[in-house]
Amino acid sequence: MNYNNFPRNDILCIDMRSFYASVECVKRGLNPMQTMLAVVGDKKRAGSIILAASPELKKRHGVKNISRFFELPDDPAIHVVEAKMGDYLKVSVEITKLVNQYVPKEAVHQYSVDELWVTVNGLKQLYGSRWNVAQLIKQELYDTMGLNCSIGIGDNKFLAKVVMDLYAKKAGIAECTYEDVTEKLWPIPVEEIWGIGKRMMQNLNRMGIVTLGSLANYPLTRLKKRFGVMGEQLYWHAWGIDLSPVLGDFQKQSQKGFGHGITLLRDYQGDEVYACILDLAEEVCRRARTAAKAGRTIHLGIGYSQETGGGFSRSKSVYLPINITLDVYHVCMQLFNQFYDGHSKVRRVFVTLGNLHDDQDTQLDLFEDRTKKQDIGYAMDQIRDRFGSTALLRATSFTDIGVTIDRSQKIGGHKA
Repeated sequence: MNYNNFPRNDILCIDMRSFYASVECVKRGLNPMQTMLAVVGDKKRAGSIILAASPELKKRHGVKNISRFFELPDDPAIHVVEAKMGDYLKVSVEITKLVNQYVPKEAVHQYSVDELWVTVNGLKQLYGSRWNVAQLIKQELYDTMGLNCSIGIGDNKFLAKVVMDLYAKKAGIAECTYEDVTEKLWPIPVEEIWGIGKRMMQNLNRMGIVTLGSLANYPLTRLKKRFGVMGEQLYWHAWGIDLSPVLGDFQKQSQKGFGHGITLLRDYQGDEVYACILDLAEEVCRRARTAAKAGRTIHLGIGYSQETGGGFSRSKSVYLPINITLDVYHVCMQLFNQFYDGHSKVRRVFVTLGNLHDDQDTQLDLFEDRTKKQDIGYAMDQIRDRFGSTALLRATSFTDIGVTIDRSQKIGGHKA
């Protein structure tokens, strides 16, 4: 492969080590690398997921972030704390501000609350090589916040991310250039490569593709025929090539739809789900109205309890774009009554409004005063914006089957 025809940038991929657990350790004056600490969603629920485990807890007891609270070993040295998402978001903002002291905002691409890409082109005269820049940022994060991070360095985002996942989490800082791909990446099993999930791994394995090297040397035409555009992307990634933008406003993306979902705190009977669907429809429509959008496709997803498993995911399109809560709710209930098996308990629900149009483009209906309904919706939104999301609620939200009040106290599904 001749890499001279492809862009070569200085990209850092920064990942905070056990971010939630590290923040909780620092709050308590503990060493994040030496303390055994687990962050759980809810200490009152034995089945609550462990959102983060400190490196020492992972090392000594093999605890993983997908483990359950009740699976923690009975060790008095283990600190168990509830997640405080508001604190983690504040620290994440401070980390971004620190990085912005080195580069402008358009050079930072926030990937998640604890991971970001940074383009450090042109900093050599100020700070030295891109490796030096990585060391400076890593040291300053530790000195000012007491937090440890891993940093991958690459000629593009893909290389920086993959080398961070594979090598930097052990070494602290690791680098991969185009010329390093065959040595550092090709021997790696495809399932360990960022962007390749379990299902894709199984499909590739059936084709005899086990390592990234075998993927790189597989005929491109056959990959495109089998996987389409995704097959072409996999091929070029296997060669270490990534043409995604490294500078710009990464936050401005076209909105494809508005969705809201929840994993319920208990199994719901079929006749209880309506309240949850109504609350989710309310939130979805509020977000659509805030963006001055309406949608023609309503999607309802239902996941059954672990006892039975399964569920369904169905959608329905309507003639006119809508963002009125009860209109979306009625469509969802039609889907639920049509596809619900009639006996399984429900544990997960999500509602999505898609196929978006500008709200002002919505046509008038001769048989219904849609304008009045929309005005009521916008008035309710203004009250909530001014006095809080729970200032105005439907009666079902106050029952034990409503979900809005509990969700209002959380960020990302966990306590704020």
